[in-house]
Amino acid sequence: MSTMPNHTPTMPDRRLRAFLKVTHVLLLIFLIGGLLLVVPASAQSTEAANTKTGSILGTVVDISDDPVPDATVVLQGPPGNRFTVLTNDDGSFAFHHVSAGIAYQVTVTAEGFAEWSSSVTVEPGQQKTITDIKLRILAVQRAVTVSYSEKEVAAQQFKAEEQQRVLRFIPNTYVTYEPHPEALTTGMKFHLAYKSLTNPVFFARVDGWAGVQQAADSPGAWRQGAKGYGKRVGAGFADATTEGLIGNAILPSLLHQDPRYFYQGSGTKKSRALHAVLATLICKGDNGAWQPNYSAWGGSLISYSISTAYYPSSDRNAQHVFRGFGIDMGLHVAGSLAQEFILDKFTSKGKH
Repeated sequence: MSTMPNHTPTMPDRRLRAFLKVTHVLLLIFLIGGLLLVVPASAQSTEAANTKTGSILGTVVDISDDPVPDATVVLQGPPGNRFTVLTNDDGSFAFHHVSAGIAYQVTVTAEGFAEWSSSVTVEPGQQKTITDIKLRILAVQRAVTVSYSEKEVAAQQFKAEEQQRVLRFIPNTYVTYEPHPEALTTGMKFHLAYKSLTNPVFFARVDGWAGVQQAADSPGAWRQGAKGYGKRVGAGFADATTEGLIGNAILPSLLHQDPRYFYQGSGTKKSRALHAVLATLICKGDNGAWQPNYSAWGGSLISYSISTAYYPSSDRNAQHVFRGFGIDMGLHVAGSLAQEFILDKFTSKGKH
């Protein structure tokens, strides 16, 4: 009699299998529960982050609307809150997770273009797109260095003044029509005096003044006749030469003053007349400042003081000196008024 094998599970096996099933079910429950808890929390966390930040987007182009790649875009916020990116090939850029409610300054720079900047603020969760970023081509600035020499300009102006003539033949060199004249050098002052004292018109003027004195019988001690006229001519040359050298060259060089008359030419007639009259009292220094005209006063006083050495004994006194000084100052005023209102119309001006 044969015996059949017994495959009926024992009690311990059934308990083990039941435990494993229960464990499996519990793990599934915990896993599903965890997912149900994590997913909403993650969504809530993402939503909370989005409610505190935003994004700033933009595209950088030139004035022809062509994209500008590799431009530097700086987003500057409060201290320590600074971001920098480079634009893509299509000129686009983006800043994510930008704190909302803060005023940022966006600055765009690129080689060959002018800088662009603007302020921007994003709202929570907003994607702010800046649409007006157009860079202008930076103008090429070429520096031109001009070598400016005051002496060279003064020489050019002086050369033009030497050519000034009244009625095309009478020298009129002791006046400048330049609105911004340069100061004369010492050499120019002496050259101007030399040219003035050696011109034929100078001799004619001295001869003419001697004739006036002859007619007035002044000085009386020299009497009339050719001898008296010759003495007056000689004294006139001596007077004009000493005054011209001292008043127009020596003292102006020592005192750094300009012996020329500075033509005004504009303004009211009253202001121009006052300018002409005051030219006897004040002059321009080599530094461009107005100052007392010591050169003109000193030239006249020294010249007439020297003249007491060759005038008659009756004129060798202070009265002779100050009388001559007064006549000189009056002639200076008359000459300045003529320069301001008359001679300009008849003076041919040189070019420089």
